[in-house]
Parts: sequence; C-alpha cells; structure tokens
Amino acid sequence: MARFFIEVGYNGTDLCGFQIQDGQETVQSVVSAALQTVFKEPVALTGSSRTDAGVHATAQIIHVDVPEGTDLADLAYRLNRLLDSDLRVLEIEVAPEGFHARFSALRRHYKYQIVDANKAINPLDRYDRASWYRPLDLDRMNEASALLLGEHDFAAFCKYREGATTIRTLETFHWERKEDGLLVAQVVADAFCYSMVRNLVGSAVCVAEGRFEPSWIAEML
Repeated sequence: MARFFIEVGYNGTDLCGFQIQDGQETVQSVVSAALQTVFKEPVALTGSSRTDAGVHATAQIIHVDVPEGTDLADLAYRLNRLLDSDLRVLEIEVAPEGFHARFSALRRHYKYQIVDANKAINPLDRYDRASWYRPLDLDRMNEASALLLGEHDFAAFCKYREGATTIRTLETFHWERKEDGLLVAQVVADAFCYSMVRNLVGSAVCVAEGRFEPSWIAEML
C-alpha cells in the first residue's frame, strides 16, 4: 500500500462539516464514497481536522492508503468526475514516510468575514460572509483578541468532549477592515477544539459592539 496526500477545497454550505455523521452528507462521507467507487472497496481516509457545518475550505489535507502503483493524475481525475462541483480534489501527491494528515499538521488557519452595521450582503457573497446588525469597533476587537494569544486552556471557548484536551496555542487572532468595510478575522492555532473558532469570533464581536470591555475576554479564558 502507498499513502497519498490529498488536498481538497470545498464550498461547505450544504455539507455538515468534515466528520462522518449518520444520515448527514459530510466531506468525509462524500470523498469516502467516491474512493470506494474507484477502488471497488472501502478506503479509510483521515483529515487534518474536523470542521463545523457550513465551513468552506481552500486547502484541507486528507491522507489515504491505496494500492501501490495507483496513478496520481488518473485518481484525481476520476474522483473529480464523481464528486459534486462544490467539492474538488486540488492535488494528490505521494506522502512522505510517516506522514499523518492530523498529527503532521503544524497549524490550522481560519478566516471569518463579517458585514456589520446592518449593511446588506451582496447575494453573490451570502455563503461566506456573516451579517451583524450593530456597528463593530475594530480597535476593541483587536485589543480583546490579542489577550488570547499564546498557549492556554481554552475550555471556556469550547464544547466539552470527554477525553479531549483543551490546551491550544493560538498564534494569530487579528482583525482588519477592508476598503469596502468588510471585517476579516485571521485565526491561526496549532489546533482548535470543538466550536472554538466560532466562540472566539463571537466573543470578540460581543466586545466590539460594547457589551463588555476587552478585559472580559481574558476573564472568560
């Protein structure tokens, strides 16, 4: 068997995240079904991380173990013929020895986009921007977000999962406002706990609209 490194991109609007769930269409279930069609038997796949429902990806990494001699270009072509257009195999390579999609990952990078002050969202952007009805203060957002950087126990910002650690290293949590007024958060960590990213973003929004002082987010931590 050979281990392949697969990079996928997807519009997650109609997907229930990455992890297989009973009765739900997820990235893992859809790609697994396509692999089974190609190889005529089940093929286990491992992703770099789980994602929440509706999350998109520009470069999520998966690894699979398949028969040696499998043609990389042909496999990518056949998978993309089987997959819906909202999910695409972008690249396939032979993985380095010892590679593991989850445990070899150095960091995960999320981007959140918010249209604030109750402004209308262009219909073409409706699947990758969130709307917020109050104006948000950029300086307060960044002051609060900076207090969370570093290695901490992020249990206050996660949904509890038995046996899972909540200690993470948050490398980047920064907001900027684009020329068109769009608020964009860059959130980078070695890994994220369940629902951690959306809770970090939501807490920064609470500070930015004036409900709490920036120090509140550190008290929550």
